[in-house]
Amino acid sequence: MITEFHLPDLGEGLTEAEVVQWLVKPGDPVALNQTVAEMETAKAVVELPSPYEGTVSTLHAEAGDTVAVGAPLIAFDVAGDEPEGDEPASDAEEKTEPNLVGYGAAPASSGRPARRARRGTAATSSAAAAEAAVIEAAPHDALPPSEAEPVTGERPRSTPPVRAYAKRLGVDLVLVAAEVGDRVITRSDVDAYAERIGATGSATTTASGGETTDAPRTASAPPGGERAQTRIPIRGVRKHTAQAMVRSAFTAPHVTTFHTVDVTATMDLIEQLRADKALADHRIGPLVMIAKAVCLALGRNPSLNATWDEDAGEIVENHFVDLGIAAATERGLIVPIIRDAERLSLTGMADALTRLTQTARSGKTSPAELAGGTFSITNIGVFGIDAGTPILPPGQSGILAVGAVRRQPWEYRGEIALRQMMTLSVSFDHRLVDGAEGSRFLKDVADLLEQPGRAMLY
Repeated sequence: MITEFHLPDLGEGLTEAEVVQWLVKPGDPVALNQTVAEMETAKAVVELPSPYEGTVSTLHAEAGDTVAVGAPLIAFDVAGDEPEGDEPASDAEEKTEPNLVGYGAAPASSGRPARRARRGTAATSSAAAAEAAVIEAAPHDALPPSEAEPVTGERPRSTPPVRAYAKRLGVDLVLVAAEVGDRVITRSDVDAYAERIGATGSATTTASGGETTDAPRTASAPPGGERAQTRIPIRGVRKHTAQAMVRSAFTAPHVTTFHTVDVTATMDLIEQLRADKALADHRIGPLVMIAKAVCLALGRNPSLNATWDEDAGEIVENHFVDLGIAAATERGLIVPIIRDAERLSLTGMADALTRLTQTARSGKTSPAELAGGTFSITNIGVFGIDAGTPILPPGQSGILAVGAVRRQPWEYRGEIALRQMMTLSVSFDHRLVDGAEGSRFLKDVADLLEQPGRAMLY
C-alpha cells in the first residue's frame, strides 16, 4: 500500500529544509535506512534515510525546493496492510529504526554512555541552541577539501556541498569523475570543468534598465562593460547567519578588548612537539595551544563562559566548556562544538580539532554538533588579518578572535629583538562581563601563550 513519509525535524527545532538532491526516483526499490535524499537545513547538509522497505511511489518536492517540517516529502509502496503514516511497516523494522543524521544512533544500536546532567539547561535550549553561530574565519589547522571523507557507493566521490554546487552549475559529476580519476571531487574540479564546457546554473539577473529576468548564472565573469546583477536566494547557512548575527548584535551589548602577545615561546614549543616522533599522529598547531589556553583561562574567569537567561532573570555559569571553533566549508562558515573541551589534554584537543575540521569539510557536521556552545574561537589570522571585532554567537558571553603570527621587532629583556607576535581580540557581553574581568581573561590567555610553562600552575 502507499505510505506517505513527512519531513521530520532534522535537529534543534528547525522548521524547514531544502532538497539538495534526490538519490532515488519513482519506481526505485529501497531498503530500510537506505539514503534517499540529501537535505540542507540552516546548519548542515544531512542524509535522509528511508523509514521503509519498499518501492518509491512519489517525490513530493524537486531538488532546490524548500519543504516545511511535517509536510509530505516522499511516498512509498510498502508491502502489507498497515495504515498510512510514518510508523515502520513491521516488527522487524521496529528493531532497526531509521537513523536520521543529526539524531545520533538509533536506540537499538546506541552504546554510548549518557552525558552527565548539567545545570542551566534552559540557557542552552530552544532558540539559543538553534542559533549556533557562523563566524568570520577558519582555523589554522583546517584540512584541505581533498582530505575529506569520501562518499561511498556508485556515485562519483564528492561531498554533499560539492554535489549541490555542481547541480547549481549544471555540471554532471560523472563526467568530472572521468577526468579526475578515483579521488574525491572538489569544488575547484567542478569550476575547472564548468569553465571548459561553459556550464551554467540558474540565477535571477537584473539588467541595467531594471528589468528582472531569469538569466543563466555562468561560471565565468559577465562580458566587460555590461552592467549586470546576479540575485542569489538567501537560504541555508547564509539565511541563518544573518538572523543569528542581527539578533546577537541588537540583544547583547558588545565590548571588544585587544592585546598584542609575544608568542615566540609557544611557537618554539610547537616545533619541539612536532619533532617528537611519539606525537607524530597528533596535529599540534597554534590553534590547539590557543584552545587549551582558553579553557584554562575560562576556569579562572567564569563569566566569559556564562549565559544571560532573560526569561528566568538569571546568569547561568557553565562549569564545563563546550568550545566552538570556526571552520570554513563550501556551504559557508560554521562553528562546530568540541564538547567538554576543558577535560582534554593537549593531544586530545589536537585530535578533537582534526576530527572537527574533517567532518566540517566533508559536509557531514550534524545540527546537534553546531548547537549549545559556551565560548567560541574565530581565527582571522588565517587571512593575514591582525585583529577584529567578532560578533558574539547567540547565547554566549565571549568570543576570541586570533590574529596572524608576525615576526617583528619587539622589546625583549631590555633590548629590541625579532619576536613572533600575535594580536588577540576578545568580544564579550557587557551585561555579564565587566571590563576588568574581560581584560583579566585576555591577560590570562596571553600569559599562557607568552610562557606556556605557566599552564603547570593552573
